[in-house]
Amino acid sequence: MIKVYCENLNKSFKCEPGTTLSQFAEQCGVNLRWPILAAIVDNQLKELGFLIYMSHNIRFIDFSHSDGARTYSRSLNFIFQKTISELYPKHSLIIDYNLQSGMYAEIRELEPDEDRSPVSLTITEDELKAIKNRMQELIDANLPFTREKIRTEEAAKMFRANNREEKASLHELRGKFFTTVYFLDGYPDHYYGPLTESTGAITSWDIEIYNSGMVLRSPSITNPYKIVRSPYQHKLFEVFKEFSNWCSIVGVRSVASVNDAIIKGDAGSLIQLSEALHERKYTIIADEIYKRREQVKLILIAGPSSSGKTTTSKRVALQAMVLGLNPVIIEMDNYFVDRDKTPIDASGNYDFEVLEAMDIEFLSEQLNQLFEGKTIDVPKFDFEQGKRVFPGNKLVLGEKDILIMEGIHGLNPKLISHIPKNKIFKIYASALTSLSLDENNNISTSDSRLLRRLVRDGNFRGMSPEETIMRWPSVRRGEINNIFPFQENADIMFNSALLYELPLLKYYAEPMLRRIQPNSPASVESIRLLKFLSYVKELKPSEISLVPPTSVLREFIGGSSFEY
Repeated sequence: MIKVYCENLNKSFKCEPGTTLSQFAEQCGVNLRWPILAAIVDNQLKELGFLIYMSHNIRFIDFSHSDGARTYSRSLNFIFQKTISELYPKHSLIIDYNLQSGMYAEIRELEPDEDRSPVSLTITEDELKAIKNRMQELIDANLPFTREKIRTEEAAKMFRANNREEKASLHELRGKFFTTVYFLDGYPDHYYGPLTESTGAITSWDIEIYNSGMVLRSPSITNPYKIVRSPYQHKLFEVFKEFSNWCSIVGVRSVASVNDAIIKGDAGSLIQLSEALHERKYTIIADEIYKRREQVKLILIAGPSSSGKTTTSKRVALQAMVLGLNPVIIEMDNYFVDRDKTPIDASGNYDFEVLEAMDIEFLSEQLNQLFEGKTIDVPKFDFEQGKRVFPGNKLVLGEKDILIMEGIHGLNPKLISHIPKNKIFKIYASALTSLSLDENNNISTSDSRLLRRLVRDGNFRGMSPEETIMRWPSVRRGEINNIFPFQENADIMFNSALLYELPLLKYYAEPMLRRIQPNSPASVESIRLLKFLSYVKELKPSEISLVPPTSVLREFIGGSSFEY
């Protein structure tokens, strides 16, 4: 008998060798709020079919855990994939990106004419009903998800036979002898994390027609039995779609394409191409501001953590100067309320993320004074004293002057409710990558930003990777509450994602993640990120040196020509 410790019950139990995690949970009487979806075994995420052959520390997780929600989403994705393969055998399901409303996917033809790109099918309501019915049949059948380790060359053949060229290439370029293949009722695929034990674990879901594709909805993390109807964010969708189309035009369809370019020695061209796109976007933003120069006096830039807001503000300022404007950067952080008036969060800590931490009335007063041609005394917030001070910096706006202010609340209507709308131009910046690992495994924009933050915190803020990872859930909650609901208020959106950034970030982030000890509470996330990065070919130092000093990525890796 093997002695195993169950964190959920704070107790050790004995079990026979070869017991599955699912059997062990039942044997011990583990009862979570929602059905068990997976388990964390010695700080490594495992599916419930994992066999116990030695002593372990086990914590079972449900939908309320982020890894439980990801396990659920992957399993639903697989059911969706199998359904489309059955109903549309001459087409391919492409899952492009995550929207707030769900995963956006298109069904594309496999063999388009030589002179055009693949066309996406326009799904009718009757066809959508057939897709839903078949998916529900697979769920009701409670079919098991099984997995096998297969020689990579054989796995690649399987993937190509099922119209998964990008997936096949990704695993071939990875250079491993074996690849894990999951099966659902004989249909093979690969996922970058565990699945549920069977299709019956999927409790709630929905699909809706949107644009030229569909949106696959999962439940809210607060309740696996309830679908939350988030509004569609059309501006955000258009940014994702534009980047996805651009990737197709330049022939970069997935991480496999990026890996192939790096292996062939084309990293320099990839860097130049990506940076050229950014330069063009900055120019477009400046042109839009210039068109409204008679009215606009304030540019607000908002975005989530590590989205490149600071570099964006500086690059936009440069382009505005080219057009004859004189941008003046003013820091929103200097308008915090004094510490004794700062709101307290549920943990009893100061909450600097909420709008109430800002002195909106004083900010509006000073901005309107500037618009009226008056001189103001610009404040400086002293974080040590916890109060606003006035070091004597005077500011008055000239005829060609334009204010640029960057902060997380930049798009919140309450921040600017006392300022004439025609005087404001709003920019939303984020790393909205449409690049995918393969045809049906997209890359989370949150993961891209977390890697950026890990690198920046380690390079410039003296924070360990453990600290960054452990703080990230709190950062994400702040974004969900204070930033994402106001994205659509932007006049224009800037996508700071770059095709080559994952290979670059891997060079810096991987050593940091490997230093995290196995017993660290951050170990689960570090292992997940390391597995994700294992599919990416990293850049060499000589290639990284080709990144221009004005690149948004220099904000995170250093070597920027801007001061931060």
